[in-house]
Amino acid sequence: MGQSGRWEDLTQRLISAGVMAALGVVLIWAGGPWFATLTAVVSGIMIWELSRMIAPDKRNVALQLAVLGTGAILLARYLPPVFTIPLLAATPMVGASLLKRERVIFALFALAILVAGYGLSGFRDAHGVVWLFWLVLVVIATDVFGYFAGRFIGGPKFWPRVSPKKTWSGTVAGWIAAALIGLAFRQFTNAGPDLPLISMALSLASQMGDIAESAVKRRLGVKDSSSLLPGHGGLFDRFDGLLGAALLMLLVAQLVYVPEVRF
Repeated sequence: MGQSGRWEDLTQRLISAGVMAALGVVLIWAGGPWFATLTAVVSGIMIWELSRMIAPDKRNVALQLAVLGTGAILLARYLPPVFTIPLLAATPMVGASLLKRERVIFALFALAILVAGYGLSGFRDAHGVVWLFWLVLVVIATDVFGYFAGRFIGGPKFWPRVSPKKTWSGTVAGWIAAALIGLAFRQFTNAGPDLPLISMALSLASQMGDIAESAVKRRLGVKDSSSLLPGHGGLFDRFDGLLGAALLMLLVAQLVYVPEVRF
């Protein structure tokens, strides 16, 4: 592929990423209902994209599932905890009953999306904004360093059957970038010495999220989850890595102490 072919989508990617980053920073910083609404809406759109990929002819079903998923996260935030599991499980169960194919894929991914969306909102309330920015920066660094290392260095493919573009050079570059983010955050937080290793684990989880979505798209025979974001495809294409990293972060937060850092 020629040089222009390699970078022809870079401008669109940068503009879209810049807009998303600006909106994300503002709403993450605002926290509370603002960030909760963001996570709910993004989760709903991702469920809409997942439904459309599985059953492109069932547009009304996709919209209904998106609304149901968005509402589930918002209601779970304000209702007693006893309602949380039923609310988050409702969309995967309803979707699996309405869709005629790939029901297990829908149920698993929809549940992962909703758990991550709900969990991130609660995590922001409990631990402040710093660790959300750490999570986002680890995912961005993994993606950006992997993107450029893969194109400048190239080399053997990481998992060619599932993700033909991902290389070992890009994968390792993502781990290194994540470790550097962890080292940087150790300088102004009271996190333990394992933060760079946890950052690398999140980087790997981000890459696995990307690969998992790539596997679903290849199975369903689609290139992008949607065309909502110029140069990126859909929100599911853009946030698949964040989904994987967020789920691991939420799990780690249940196992280790998360120091609170607030401004």
